[in-house]
Amino acid sequence: MALLRCDFFAESLGLSTSMTVLLPQTTSGQIGMAGAAGDDAPPVLYLLHGMTDDDTIWLRRTSIERYAAPLGLAVVMPQVHKSFYADEVNGNRYWTFLSEELPAIVSSFFRVSTRREDTFVAGLSMGGYGALKWALRQPERFAAAASLSGVLDAAALCERFPDPLLTRIFGPDGPRDTDGDLLALVGGADPATTPALHVTCGTEDPLLPGNRRFLAAAEAAGVAVTSDIGPGSHEWGLWDARIQEVLAWLPLHR
Repeated sequence: MALLRCDFFAESLGLSTSMTVLLPQTTSGQIGMAGAAGDDAPPVLYLLHGMTDDDTIWLRRTSIERYAAPLGLAVVMPQVHKSFYADEVNGNRYWTFLSEELPAIVSSFFRVSTRREDTFVAGLSMGGYGALKWALRQPERFAAAASLSGVLDAAALCERFPDPLLTRIFGPDGPRDTDGDLLALVGGADPATTPALHVTCGTEDPLLPGNRRFLAAAEAAGVAVTSDIGPGSHEWGLWDARIQEVLAWLPLHR
């Protein structure tokens, strides 16, 4: 695969930011790894980072390049700092950047498919929240979305931990019953148009109760979710294993 670290100016943020991108390449002589790429524009996975990380973290902590190479899948990993992928109440417009500007920039810079059936999103922790929020708010864009140990009940997190950072992002009342509340979003989702959803979380993860509440809200709304709740905590060994399962689950047209 080709690896690019792209620094660019984001109009919605009013500042320069970055993304790390993996692009498919057909290879046969590379020792230990085979790459695949077709004649058509490749499918794309937007892969989102967590609270304390950046756009390089998936490459540094997992073997995402090795896992994606034989699938012919482009992987776009944007930088959003500690934003919860939100238009912050007292800050910057990271939701606008993610949901509007980033896909347009990716399409203008790289040859990737823009078809719904070829577009996916996934993320861990804060990125799991961002991935499901993006898929539920713009279901016409994605064929599938996955959360790995995601913050799936951000409203409860804000109510339990009134942190100045969360107040800056969501405001003093938090995201309860807003378009930043995943439980409200999935509760009002149309099962016929919602992308395929995948939720995984470890049984020793403090975020597990929020994941269970999301799964219950999805079930009540008739929204199908593939769930994988099993042993593990909030750590990279789990996520390296689970991202392989997510890639195998994606409805790629292989």
